[in-house]
Amino acid sequence: MNAMVKEPVAAADFVSAMGLAATGVSVVTTDGPMGRFGLTVSAVSSVSAEPPLVLVCINRKSPAIAALDGNGAFAVNLLAAHNRAYAETFSGRPKEGNPFDFANHDWMMGETGLPLVTEATAAFECETFQSHDAGTHRIYVGRVIAAHRGDAEPLVYCNRAYRRITSHEGNDR
Repeated sequence: MNAMVKEPVAAADFVSAMGLAATGVSVVTTDGPMGRFGLTVSAVSSVSAEPPLVLVCINRKSPAIAALDGNGAFAVNLLAAHNRAYAETFSGRPKEGNPFDFANHDWMMGETGLPLVTEATAAFECETFQSHDAGTHRIYVGRVIAAHRGDAEPLVYCNRAYRRITSHEGNDR
């Protein structure tokens, strides 16, 4: 059977449809010789438990790319519902303070010296294991050196808005 070669969907249609995918919101941070950077991302995923690997996707136009490449380490901070201000700051749209400014928020230092969001739902401190370019983004696969778990509900992004998870137990059909 021959597969038909078709043109890909228009970028605007793809973005519109993908906007309905509910995703967790994370701030990826790095620190080291290339400087300290942070960026809000929604493209984060577990890759493997053995060895423990996670991936993040970052637009190659981001100034964070040079720091991630040069520092060789990053942290994935899965934001809690009450961490929305971190997401706004590191997406460049803070309600208060300067965009991308670590001074806007409280941080703790992780075991590897990477900045971690205080009271995040979870955080993963990683050494860069691999990176690959795909389309407009660079995919970073990180080997998890330390993992931290909090108790707060995660912040979710769907249909161009931040959201909270609500329970509909007993109403599933």
